[in-house]
Amino acid sequence: MRKKVDERIRTLIENGVRQRQRSMFVIVGDKSRDQIVNLNYMLTKSRVKSRPSVLWCYRDKLEISSHKKKRGKQIKKLMQRGLLDPEKADPFSLFMETSDITYCLYRDSERVLGNTFGMCILQDFEALTPNLLARTIETVEGGGLIILLLRSLSSLTSLYTMVMDVHERFRTESHTQAATRFNERFLLSIASCKACVVMDDELNILPISSHMKFIQPVTNNEDSEGLSERERELKDLKDQFREDFPVGPLIGKCCTRDQGKAVINFLDSILDKSLRSTVALLAARGRGKSAALGLAIAGAVAAGYSNIFVTAPSPENLKTLFDFVCKGINALEYKEHLHYDVVKSADPELKKATIQINVYKQHRQTIQYLRPHDHGKLSQVELLVIDEAAAIPLPIVKSMLGPYLVFLSSTVNGYEGTGRSLSLKLLQQLESQSQPSAQSNGSNSSRLFKKIELNESIRYATGDPIETWLNDLLCLDLANSIPNISRLPHPKECDLYYVNRDTLFSYHKESEIFLQRMMALYVASHYKNSPNDLQLMADAPAHHLFVLLGPVDESKNQLPDILCVIQVCLEGQISRKSAMKSLSEGRSPSGDQIPWKFCEQFQDNVFPSLSGARIVRIAVHPSALRLGYGSAAVDLLTRYYEGHMIKFDDDEEETEEPEVNITEAAEKASLLEENIKPRANLPPLLVHLRDHRREKLHYLGVSFGLTQELFRFWRKHNFYPFYVGQIPSAVTGEHTCMVLRPLNSDDIEVSESNKCGFLDLFYQDFRQRFRRLLGTSFRHLNFKLAMSVLASKIDYSNHEPSEYDNNSTSKLLGDMLSPHDMKRLEAYSNNLVDYHLILDLVPILAHQYFSERLPVSLHGAQAAVLFCMGLQDKDIGTVKEELGIEREQVLSNFIKTMKKLYGYLHNIAGKEIEATLPRLKEIEMPPLSKSMDEDLAEAAKEVEVLPLIDTSVNAVWAKSQEQRRAANEAPVDPKILQKYAIGDDNEIEKALQNTKVSASGIISVKSNKTKAYKKEKHKESGKSKRKGTDGGRSESKKKRS
Repeated sequence: MRKKVDERIRTLIENGVRQRQRSMFVIVGDKSRDQIVNLNYMLTKSRVKSRPSVLWCYRDKLEISSHKKKRGKQIKKLMQRGLLDPEKADPFSLFMETSDITYCLYRDSERVLGNTFGMCILQDFEALTPNLLARTIETVEGGGLIILLLRSLSSLTSLYTMVMDVHERFRTESHTQAATRFNERFLLSIASCKACVVMDDELNILPISSHMKFIQPVTNNEDSEGLSERERELKDLKDQFREDFPVGPLIGKCCTRDQGKAVINFLDSILDKSLRSTVALLAARGRGKSAALGLAIAGAVAAGYSNIFVTAPSPENLKTLFDFVCKGINALEYKEHLHYDVVKSADPELKKATIQINVYKQHRQTIQYLRPHDHGKLSQVELLVIDEAAAIPLPIVKSMLGPYLVFLSSTVNGYEGTGRSLSLKLLQQLESQSQPSAQSNGSNSSRLFKKIELNESIRYATGDPIETWLNDLLCLDLANSIPNISRLPHPKECDLYYVNRDTLFSYHKESEIFLQRMMALYVASHYKNSPNDLQLMADAPAHHLFVLLGPVDESKNQLPDILCVIQVCLEGQISRKSAMKSLSEGRSPSGDQIPWKFCEQFQDNVFPSLSGARIVRIAVHPSALRLGYGSAAVDLLTRYYEGHMIKFDDDEEETEEPEVNITEAAEKASLLEENIKPRANLPPLLVHLRDHRREKLHYLGVSFGLTQELFRFWRKHNFYPFYVGQIPSAVTGEHTCMVLRPLNSDDIEVSESNKCGFLDLFYQDFRQRFRRLLGTSFRHLNFKLAMSVLASKIDYSNHEPSEYDNNSTSKLLGDMLSPHDMKRLEAYSNNLVDYHLILDLVPILAHQYFSERLPVSLHGAQAAVLFCMGLQDKDIGTVKEELGIEREQVLSNFIKTMKKLYGYLHNIAGKEIEATLPRLKEIEMPPLSKSMDEDLAEAAKEVEVLPLIDTSVNAVWAKSQEQRRAANEAPVDPKILQKYAIGDDNEIEKALQNTKVSASGIISVKSNKTKAYKKEKHKESGKSKRKGTDGGRSESKKKRS
């Protein structure tokens, strides 16, 4: 049975086509698929051009069986032969075979970016996420349709309780119930979108789309030539530069006036040919950035630039850019194969992407693709083009800037969530350097900077209602939503408030304003934002929101200024069984980021059972940076979780708030009668922390990209690192760092001397591992940042030497440093050898010093030189560049450091050697056994006996003297003198003749010893020998012999 379609539906489609604006239809019912044919037919009749192309997105199943496809092929053949009456054919099958349909799985939705379709069909509502919603809707051109298919529902409020696929990622072991606040806000926002209609599968408009009652056909505001106002402006711009070369032909390829002006600005910089100049092009998706860059490169070729390099995260991202380079040089009357060649990639993974264009018309010119990480190969470059710069690590983008012309493009406020890093950091720095004050200082690092923005969309007209609705729903366009702060109170006057998420996402007017302001702070503070973050904030059961507000004046009926926003995720409370299973399988479940990482790093199955909170994000108002508001918020949050701000006991039972029955309307009214409105009787949006029940936690944690500023901030609040990722992030070029702060808890016994609480042993283990990796994974980490992470003591001015220090140093001398090593150190300390001779000892000394085993005080520069050369294995030239000092200063600090270390080691070694030397025996002086009186009495007795002893001694002495005198006076025995007798006078004469007489007058003459004397002498010697051997003979036998 035929049924007349509501005229309001046709009017909405026709108005969209006339105004180049999109329309959206939400169809509820199991037969909603059949109405696609009717909507497509109405759209085709309203368009002047060909039938619209269709993008059909689904989760995993199309619900189109194979036999229907076969029947579709038969229908197509019959139609070609003219044997089929379309009136009798299945309309849906006919639509499937006659339309240009692109099928796409949700998980492959990235491949449709950059394409344009006339109609987009989204089925499987449960699989939709904010990212997918924005990514697919943005492919629809002006005048096109977005059709969202929902299965049969008894009430639209059933969406409030619908379990989404993404909720599986939000659940953890201790938090299993995910909310559906995002769906509620999505449905309520549809009611406010003027270009959106909700209807059943018979095209009956539901009451939620009450705005459709007043829709009226619109007429085109066209001039006599059939051009709209913006089309007229673009035509006038093209006519203005038509005769100028190369500007005229290139502007002729532009689709919007904004794009044309961007190309003119690019060409101005190209023709100016000034070095050290940067032009940045910023725009949202679909504004024609890549096309403008491609046309600008074509202008650079015409201007004679020889070496042009183009970089992007992947060559596939440059498809549009290279296409417009070819279109631009073709417009400048270059012919392919005659004047230029296009080189495609041979890598199958790149799918024949263009990587190079060689031009030969004037002279050799090259447009070459360069990978971002190969920026060191840039040489002789004249123009560098960086497309999608926000997707390239910021340090690499900074290193690419050199003495040549640089074009940057980046997506801001886009659904891909990139672009903030570039605009927040790099562009602000370039803009400040290009100020007149910076240039007047004569700084060589200053660059000329120009920023271009594209606001006009190419796919659809400006003011498209679907774009406005999508930006409001997903909080995308918030760059101008940050309100000015009327007053900046002192941080001590501020209070932290808990934000009720049910009220925040209720779509009330005041709640929406507050939500937009909160998200604006996130977008302004963080380089990576995604629409999916909004659904995480709304639905994740473990996430909570806090805001720092100044003194609130309740008499004024207005929202307070938000100074700081904190998003917290509760983690932990994982069973020991789950932790042991994770360790045994070597995998970590999703969620509970810090517990699982801690469990993996230390192979500990106890820590996951503790309860903690991870600070996911913290954002401060841009007008209140560096004023202490972030520190105040962290301190208040810590006090809250330690129980210092609760006015009631934790043991008291909390009164549960009555749950709002969101399906009450469904029981009373059907789809055609129900009226969807924001919920009433909601709890207060903001609750002071003293009025909110806290969770009992053991620690607070943070995960962030490691930078000097952020690490200093968290260490200031007593957060200690336990993990630093070895592989830097592909987006930011920063290492992931996780820090923890133990909270005061009665559940864990901790020694009061431990400054890190229960984390102390793990922290020391982390420091040791980090120190070992400094020469490999963290070799290129900034030395200041690395020293801050290691946090080794370098000032020992108040240190008292201990036995432990001496023992550890002695062990070092015995195990690692030989006497020859000490000799080399001594020689270098005395300036006798070059530093190369001791380079092998530097890592040993550095590791021992930074593990705090050598208590020697060093200045900052000396410690930095030792750190870079000893731990990070850097040469003198690299250390000179990093420290910003001269080579002589590096060597001076190095030798001073070595002298101090050698002096300490030599001192310890000297004491050790002295301890091993032999020592003189100490003289013992025991106390006297007699008293002085007793000793004197004994001496008196000895004096009395002394005269008698002297008389006897004198008699003996006199007798001995007489015997000696008698022996001297006795005559000499002739036998004794006989041996000295001279037998012949001739002997004397011979001696006088042959011998020269000495000054003393003594000569030597041979004596005359008789044989008899010799025999007698021989007998006497024999007797003496026998006497020595026969000592036992009697005295009588001796006398006889």
